[in-house]
Amino acid sequence: MVMKIQFLGGASKVGSLGMLLDHGQDLLLFDYGFLPSKPPGFPMDAPPVKTCYFTHSHIDHSGMVPWLCSRHNTTAYSTPVTLAASELLFRDSIKVTNLEGFAFPYDEEDLMATRDNLRDMRFGETRKEGDLEITSHPAGHIPGATMYEVMNREVVLFTGDINTVNTELVWGAKPVKCDTLVLESTYAGRRHPDRLQLEHDFLKKVRATVERGGIALVPAFAVGRTQEMMLLLSKKRFDLWVDGMGKEISRIYRSFPESVRNPRNLRRVMKDSRQVRSETGREKALRGEVIVTTSGMMDGGPVIRYMERIANDPRSGVFITGYQVQGTNGRLLRDTGMIDLHGVKVKVKCEVSFFDFSAHADHDDLLDFIDGCDPEKVVLCHGENREDLANDIEGREVLMPMEGEWLEI
Repeated sequence: MVMKIQFLGGASKVGSLGMLLDHGQDLLLFDYGFLPSKPPGFPMDAPPVKTCYFTHSHIDHSGMVPWLCSRHNTTAYSTPVTLAASELLFRDSIKVTNLEGFAFPYDEEDLMATRDNLRDMRFGETRKEGDLEITSHPAGHIPGATMYEVMNREVVLFTGDINTVNTELVWGAKPVKCDTLVLESTYAGRRHPDRLQLEHDFLKKVRATVERGGIALVPAFAVGRTQEMMLLLSKKRFDLWVDGMGKEISRIYRSFPESVRNPRNLRRVMKDSRQVRSETGREKALRGEVIVTTSGMMDGGPVIRYMERIANDPRSGVFITGYQVQGTNGRLLRDTGMIDLHGVKVKVKCEVSFFDFSAHADHDDLLDFIDGCDPEKVVLCHGENREDLANDIEGREVLMPMEGEWLEI
């Protein structure tokens, strides 16, 4: 039986990923997210589907699951740690978009309905969907991130976001033999710096900032990046303070020790670091050495409070640790050396540095992963430079569908 797929979002762009799979019996949905831009970017409306499998808790892959569950009574599966983190992010998405004044497709009441529709699926577990068998595999991106292997007469692997490199937080993803590989291409055409060298350079910069009497401010995404930075910084025993939603996500990860590479290290760094819980705590943090805080793109949250204090201090430094979307405060700071503080653009005097601590496989990693999976067909999605990767894939059929286009696989 021929299977068909259609991307409701996230085919030719990063974000809002959602892939329908038609196997002649039911429609299944893999991921269903929105892009947390201003205004938010939403995928096409999903038709009624019985089941959704989402790969991880980042909003561009999971953020529309509450809409799906509340409108269509869909049952949604993911790993236990992903479900726990997602509920926190769903609620935060409602709060943020309301504060920004944008219309949003679900509310707190919808979240209550969603909770009854969420089911956990652990790594290595297999579920039956009609004549299909669906098995989950670790994706290496963040704790709980999953790839889904769909087995019938042929095997399709849907990766979601993957990282094949071991990090402080999680083990890298391993290839899964398949006939068709549906692969993210976020970093197509780009290559990461050597990971060990990157970590060395980052810690050296932080150490230099502390030694000259400044504050090292580390904006970090709450889900995954905050914990990665905590584990890395703990190697040098800095006076480390942690602020923002990352604290709650860390507690969730600690509750699911099977989801992280070294749960003992995570427990240790959470115990040894100082948690900011109030304005008084923020004042104390500013008398410390290193602050890891949200938001990772510097568009809100505690990071703004800290930037107000260190922007004019040449001894201090802000060390950006992840990709900054066009139009965000972090991108403005990286490109121009200016930051928007409550509507006023300010030229900063503190040091500004960028470190590419990506949780995505880069161009060469993706090529190696393709070779390891050894598919006949490769479907590239979730990337704006898919052609760069397609040009380097040899001996396989490469497909690059657009949003809304049905594709036989």
